[in-house]
Parts: sequence; structure tokens; C-alpha cells
Amino acid sequence: MPPPTPSTPPLTHFDTAGQAHMVDVSAKGETHRVARASGVIRMQPATLALIASGSAKKGDVLGVARIAAIQAAKRTSELIPLCHPLPITRVAVEFETDAATSSVRCTAQVETLARTGVEMEALTAVQIGLLTIYDMCKAADRGMVMGEIRVLEKHGGKSGDWAAP
Repeated sequence: MPPPTPSTPPLTHFDTAGQAHMVDVSAKGETHRVARASGVIRMQPATLALIASGSAKKGDVLGVARIAAIQAAKRTSELIPLCHPLPITRVAVEFETDAATSSVRCTAQVETLARTGVEMEALTAVQIGLLTIYDMCKAADRGMVMGEIRVLEKHGGKSGDWAAP
């Protein structure tokens, strides 16, 4: 692994020998931490109409996707090898349909009182929420495209607050 330059900080998930490791957060204090992430799934207008009307063959698409997203946030450390298991105190998932772009935006906010942040949990919730929409609607539209998945903001911890530009 090349040494970090002044403009690129060292990657925290590698030790001095370049081996992957789980970051030691024992010296950090527990603080209230919040992260919000979002992403979009684009589809055919007829597919969006199925979702909006609640008449999709598999049922309430957004209701099931919301539960899947919440469950995913709680299981992030089982899916991403170097994530810490966290005591999540809140997960809120919202879906916004947009007829003009024939899309659904998923936004997840995750909170904890812990020694490390919940950005990965928020991102995982968004990804799984969007994947669930795909799964429930793929019979009608296999060409759906997911994208724009990103952290919108994070609060708490030593590094403080951050918001996407």
C-alpha cells in the first residue's frame, strides 16, 4: 500500500503493515450520532404507477421496502466485514415518488449513542430499500436503474458535522 500523501489521509481499516483490520474505537467517547443517506431507483412510468396505486402483484411495495431498509440498517455489521455492531436507537426511512422522472427516492436516517458513526447503516438501508423495490417490481420492469446513493449528512463524534455540498 503506498504511503498517504498530505492530501490523502491514511485509510483507517488498514494497519501499518497494510493488513485489513477492524478499527479500535475503545478510546472514543460515546456520543449521539446521526447519518442520513439517499438513493434513487428509476423505472418505466407504468411501474411507478403500479407502486403508487398499491396494485403491484406482490403487494405494498414501499411498505415492504421500508421494513427491509430498517432491517438492513440493523444488520449492517453482518454484511460489511469491518463494520462495528452498533446499538441503533432509531431508523427512519422515507420514500418519495416523482412522476416527472419516473423514480422513487429512498432516504434513510439512522441514529445511535455509540463510539462510531452510522453512515454505513444509513447507506445499507438505502441500498436494501431500493433493491427491495427492484425485487418486488422486476416482473413488470427488469430495466430499473439504481443510483445516486450517497451520504447526505452526518452529525456527532470527534470529526463533528458534515453535509454533502
